Amino acid sequence: MSSIGVVTPFWLDRPPSEALDIAVAADDTGFSTLWIGEMATFDAFALATAAGLRTSGISLKIGPLAAGVRSPVALALGLSTVVATTGRRASLALGASSPRIVTEWHGRPWEPVRRMRQTVRDTRALMNGNRVAGFRLQQPVPGTSIAVAAFGPGMTRVAAEEADEVVLNLVSTDHVTRVRAELAELARVPPPIAVWIPAALEPGPDTLRQLRSQLAVYLAPPGYGEMFTALGHGELVARARAGTPRSELARDIPVSVLEAVGAIGSAADVAGRVQAYLDAGAGHVGLVPATAEDPAGRRLLTTLSPLLTKGSR
Repeated sequence: MSSIGVVTPFWLDRPPSEALDIAVAADDTGFSTLWIGEMATFDAFALATAAGLRTSGISLKIGPLAAGVRSPVALALGLSTVVATTGRRASLALGASSPRIVTEWHGRPWEPVRRMRQTVRDTRALMNGNRVAGFRLQQPVPGTSIAVAAFGPGMTRVAAEEADEVVLNLVSTDHVTRVRAELAELARVPPPIAVWIPAALEPGPDTLRQLRSQLAVYLAPPGYGEMFTALGHGELVARARAGTPRSELARDIPVSVLEAVGAIGSAADVAGRVQAYLDAGAGHVGLVPATAEDPAGRRLLTTLSPLLTKGSR
């Protein structure tokens, strides 16, 4: 059964606290899941706890968090704390992140595939109440779902073999179809796919600027760059990897790129794009609401909820 969730974005041009307003709006409008990632503002577990205490029914999915940054013990402690303090259903998503974040920001080695596999196994064991490296969680959460963000053949294989769900961010529907086929070849029972897509109702110039600015961040990192190259924008990727300022890249991103990896336009357009991702093989779609002209994405979520959330919670 497919489901629709909401992602707390970290738009570069909006106050970080808007993430909590989006959490409340998503809960109020009946969406099934709230994804809480982490970039350069809040600690994800702290934000998830705050969101859980301000909402009433929405389930919390924390991540994708960089597997190379926190140990399995830290991940298990964080998720257990969220569940215990909020009384809310919660699950975990892990990703490779990027060399810059892992090695420069956090000073950890960049070895994403090996680290991911071991982190998923050890974190799952800890959440189930088992002892790992001498540590046992006092408040385990047995059966916790662990998703893996997959870009590239190595991480896709790990996701197929170890994850309960595969997460894809900023991808086209064709990419979803390809990953679905790859997972079917790698696993007897392939994990379901969740997709994050930026979404905006009737975007004006400020919203388009916001979407372009954020997308420019993803042109250079491994995996993302290859996908945008496959979409026909290798020149933008090459410029990003050569160090062109993000502001210059953002100005040159065509609307067609935003349309290829997101859902923008009328309510019918957005709902149609969501359905296209489901038809391509996604089991869950997480909407990343643009907020430049729609604070907390409330207009978007209120308009789309009747079209997308029937029976999803």
